[in-house]
Amino acid sequence: MPASSQAMGAAKLPPAAGSDGSAAPLADPGSPATASSVLLVFLSGGERAIAGAPGMSVGLISATQGSYSSAQLLLDIGQGARIASSAYDTPQPATLSLAQHGSAGSIDGWAAAVRRAENAPQLLRPGLLGGSVPAGAAYAGVSGEPQLDAVAAADPRGRVGAVSIGSAQTLGRRIEALRARKRLVVADLAQGPDGLAELRALARARPSRELLIAVERAPEKPADELLWGGVAGLSVGGGRELTSHTTNQRGLIAAVDIAPTILDYLGVAVPADMRGDRIETDGALHGASLRALERRLRVVGGRRLKALGILLAAWALLLLAAVAIPRTEQRRRAVSAWALRVGALAVMWVPVAVLIGAALEPSAAVEYATIALACLLLAAVTDTLLPWPRAPVAPALVSILALVLDALAGTQLLVRSLLGPNPILGARFYGYGNELKSGLAVLVLTAVAAALYPSRRSRRNAVVVAVLGALLAAIEGAARLGAGVGGAILVAAGFAVAAVMLLPGGVSRRRMLLVLASPVVALVALALIDLATAHGSGHYTGSILHARSAGDLRDVIVRRYGAAWNELKNHAMPIATALALIYAIAAVRLRERLLAPVGRDPAWVAALAGGLTAGVIGMLVEDSGPVLLVVAVFALGCVCAYLWGRPAPRSASAPRSASAPRPASAPRPATARRPTPAPRPATPPASTPEP
Repeated sequence: MPASSQAMGAAKLPPAAGSDGSAAPLADPGSPATASSVLLVFLSGGERAIAGAPGMSVGLISATQGSYSSAQLLLDIGQGARIASSAYDTPQPATLSLAQHGSAGSIDGWAAAVRRAENAPQLLRPGLLGGSVPAGAAYAGVSGEPQLDAVAAADPRGRVGAVSIGSAQTLGRRIEALRARKRLVVADLAQGPDGLAELRALARARPSRELLIAVERAPEKPADELLWGGVAGLSVGGGRELTSHTTNQRGLIAAVDIAPTILDYLGVAVPADMRGDRIETDGALHGASLRALERRLRVVGGRRLKALGILLAAWALLLLAAVAIPRTEQRRRAVSAWALRVGALAVMWVPVAVLIGAALEPSAAVEYATIALACLLLAAVTDTLLPWPRAPVAPALVSILALVLDALAGTQLLVRSLLGPNPILGARFYGYGNELKSGLAVLVLTAVAAALYPSRRSRRNAVVVAVLGALLAAIEGAARLGAGVGGAILVAAGFAVAAVMLLPGGVSRRRMLLVLASPVVALVALALIDLATAHGSGHYTGSILHARSAGDLRDVIVRRYGAAWNELKNHAMPIATALALIYAIAAVRLRERLLAPVGRDPAWVAALAGGLTAGVIGMLVEDSGPVLLVVAVFALGCVCAYLWGRPAPRSASAPRSASAPRPASAPRPATARRPTPAPRPATPPASTPEP
């Protein structure tokens, strides 16, 4: 647009947007010439191309939840909400295309897309964005190129209010003409360098009350879950990194955030059916850092199981070396016990070691070696400094401290780590992933038992367990930390079981009610924490407390259990779940022998029972279902391996203090309690003289 035209138009515009990025009151909301407008463009170009446009702030866009398709991305943008592709009746939407009817248009295949959305386990309304914009939206495309992106401009009936198809050379003029009629214009820029030049030209000529949103156009292949995007026209100016409350991650937004951002800028109320949040900025733009984040997120998922497998292989080699190296039988047993303890402790150090890999971001081979060596080294040092069975205190304490500091400092180490939430899947962007939730519960319960050993049943010990459980539930559930509703529930249940088992006396109805009530108490406390620290925008309040009806709650429940069922059928998960259940049942039946190294110490019994409870509850309340049980049982197996790696006593004649652990040569029998001797009579009976 010429400068003179801009000046004339600017004189008629209302005051600029407020400092919070929201649109100022409009003088005439029905007139595009005197109101704010939005231009949404799609182009072929990455971070450098988009950042090169004047006034652009840049970030990564989570394109879809699950496998990527361009049609699903556009439907999600238009409805401002999404679910996993596997939750639909058909993973991929029907074929969609633009049919032009004079100056307007419609989307062929729209009815099938609507039916697919209606059958989904969440309220989805395709075309909600186009239907919410006053007078509808417009689309501008280039002749001879695909016009699929018109889907983002469609209303709930699949209609596009205004359509303009022509040459690439006339695209700028046609966009300007549509802008005079419609407040939202969706446009396809030309392929290659021509499209990048068009973006720069549009950014330079952008009217003062226009929001320009650029989205990378990706090929139709299942590897584009992350796209580049940019926004110009935000109140804070350009040259910054994008974020939103959906992701809570600097430099990362979701496709469902585009529709609420558009409507908010236009001064239109955002429908409650839209689940995204307004796009904001967070810090100066660092292109190299964003590109590194993109590369890292693309490799995290593929390295997870491989890294764990290599660590377990290193543990196995350590055990084989301990057995194979010739030495005396006594020495062989001592080294084998050491290898068993160190390997088990190495697994406990994994939450810390993966943060090292996240900070270094090395190649796959280097990261595998770094994690394995760091875990084994930390385990060996821990075993040397802390006597058996105290060592688990160290990895538990350091893991929780490191994760909390990372969240509060915003260093994004967890999200880049192999145990992070894996944002490329599009389901979770921050907080603790499901692999951590039950694993941390087992780790902290183990640390409590190690610190209390040797223990006895007492109210004091029960209170210690309950207080630490409340603290861990707050950490796993708080929006600024773990952001896991299911994590708070499983921790509350697991620690409640452990605390009740440490109380003197037997199981009573009152104690059972305390266990059953603990998850409810945790949810109430979590809601208060979420409202106080995240202003109601946390993962919990954003889904449960903002539900408008019982139908919304039903959608949440159906969606979570549908995802859990799909996870149960995924790859090797059926076998892993079956093995976990078999091992858990066997462990319960053989619990006396399993805990023989600690003589059925009450704290260890409570810790293992609480850890198993956390895994079972996690399986029932989390959308990853069986994953939490498998992780909990695996972690408990490592704990038992550590206990069975009990070192032999230094000397058979060495005195043992009351607080020292029971030596291996004299394990406490399964019955544990010494039989009470028969009472001795006060005076011996007098013998009867012989006659």
